[in-house]
Amino acid sequence: MTDLSSANSDVTDTTMAETAKSISDVLIDLAESADGERISMGTLVDTLEDRAFGLLLLIFALPCCLPFLYGVPQVVALPMLFIAGQVAIGRHRPWLPAFLRNRSISTESFRDMAHRAKRYIGWFESIAKPRMTWLFSSPVERLLGLFLIAFSASILVPLPGTNTVPGIAVAIISIGFMEKDSLLIFIGTIIGAIWVSLLATLGTGAIALILSMFG
Repeated sequence: MTDLSSANSDVTDTTMAETAKSISDVLIDLAESADGERISMGTLVDTLEDRAFGLLLLIFALPCCLPFLYGVPQVVALPMLFIAGQVAIGRHRPWLPAFLRNRSISTESFRDMAHRAKRYIGWFESIAKPRMTWLFSSPVERLLGLFLIAFSASILVPLPGTNTVPGIAVAIISIGFMEKDSLLIFIGTIIGAIWVSLLATLGTGAIALILSMFG
């Protein structure tokens, strides 16, 4: 019984240690320990498990953060909706079609990308840390998924500048998701919610004005 308890404790400690690692450290560990010449998207998603949601959302959200960028945000918003929908239904790791899981990158290129990521997102990782991790429960994550769907959908609105604020909101949430930082998730959610509310209010007002003009 003692040996079993000790084994369970070791597994728990290992899991907590992996969770405590920053996302860039996890990527570097994967790159340095890779045996083959290429690393597939499926391997990356399986390694990151639920944290892969945050990484995928961040990749797609970054182009949306650029102001006055047209076309690209509307395109990447569609896979963002696909990923956010999986969070909303309670999946523990992203599901990707076979053709995406089989897409791969050379191990050398991935290693270089991982070390670059350490430099570029190191500042965010320095302020992000596991906080209020008890909020990372299935009901709360599903609710977060619904917010992410709303923010991603607002990027599809074909108006100038409608992609920047929700893109920033999703990027902040994705970093919080990867680092298990509920405070960052809360900040991103507030930013996104204010934007969607403002967009809905202005849209309703514009529709009412148009209807009144045409009697």
